[in-house]
Amino acid sequence: MESKNTADQAFVREMNLSSVLRLIFNEAPLSRAQLATKTGLNKSTISSLVEDLLDRQLIHETGINSAGTGRPATLIEINPKAGCIVGVELGVDFVAAVVTDFMGSILWRKQVGADPAAAQEKTLDQTLALVQEALVACRDVNLPILGLGLATPGTVDLNDGVLIFAPNLHWHNIPLRKIFSEPTGLKVFVENDANAAAVAEHLFGTARRLKDFIFVFAGIGLGGGLFLNGQLYRGKNGYAGEIGHSPFAMADSLLTPCHCGNRGCWETYANQYSIIQRVHARLEVKRSSVIPALMAEQNAPLSISLIKLAADSGDQEAIDSFAEAGAAMGRGFAGLVNIFNPEKVIMGGPLSVAGDYLLPSLKQTVSKHSLPEIVQEVEVGLSAFGRDASLIGAAAIVVDDVLANPTLVERR
Repeated sequence: MESKNTADQAFVREMNLSSVLRLIFNEAPLSRAQLATKTGLNKSTISSLVEDLLDRQLIHETGINSAGTGRPATLIEINPKAGCIVGVELGVDFVAAVVTDFMGSILWRKQVGADPAAAQEKTLDQTLALVQEALVACRDVNLPILGLGLATPGTVDLNDGVLIFAPNLHWHNIPLRKIFSEPTGLKVFVENDANAAAVAEHLFGTARRLKDFIFVFAGIGLGGGLFLNGQLYRGKNGYAGEIGHSPFAMADSLLTPCHCGNRGCWETYANQYSIIQRVHARLEVKRSSVIPALMAEQNAPLSISLIKLAADSGDQEAIDSFAEAGAAMGRGFAGLVNIFNPEKVIMGGPLSVAGDYLLPSLKQTVSKHSLPEIVQEVEVGLSAFGRDASLIGAAAIVVDDVLANPTLVERR
């Protein structure tokens, strides 16, 4: 009986530590008295919890609040130097790694191209090499490593850290946690890229105060991070958010194949390949455009960055192609708005670099196809992190775990 009571007390203390740490993370600077008021815990309990978090260097005292009557109070904030985090994004045609502090500030980063047609082993070797460079960067800043987060496209088994299926990579059942934990000795978290980006937006970005929002990761594919009622919604098996593979009602919906094996998926009309295809179609009918000259000048194939460069110069074919893709995105966004009634829908990922050209038609389409009483309450905007949303998200999932389990960080 005594051991059960001890276990219960330890559980309650862990929950209280997490609640206090999250409150400081979200609302700092705060005094001990303010923490007691906001949590409903008594002052002696708050003092004990704060001392515990100070010992683990997760928080630090930053100054004195002398406003008002009574004795000045010491203010507390999150300690950015609580540790460093390695975040890895496994993209379809690139791999990237970042080192951040505990508040998500980038201390080091690197990205290399990857061939989606290459063998899995080659891409994983590239990624492991980046991780080793990141670990050197962590040692250079002389901070403890709190963990390694890996964001990947596709469905993920969170419990085992296994990539179940990534349609655009054609990968099945890859034990990513094992692959990265064994050579590094780190605690490894594996998460879907859109879910990771949603966590980043909630912890560090434009959705810090929101309880209901949807993150749409737009690149080679479209994925969704559903943040509902204050937490990430994962569904029965953890695979919720595969919005890009929703059937899309268009005239040729039976003709356009998707990498998942189906036809007519939403992402085939609104991803970066669809924009490139739109531009190719326009150029084939000899429309006037600076794009061929830019391709020749750069000796490069058609890409989103090149199309954006043309749009920036006023090229109408590039601008119209982005507008068409924005409208296709907007139809899917409207469905999400009608189903979930979110406070905000946020777009991030590689296509967000063209956000200024995509958003006007996207928003117009959302307004047209959403119920008026719902759409007037929703904001549609771009991620605070642009194309780096999932990369920062890879680090954010480690931060989120520390916020939930602060006792896993050793006292120093």
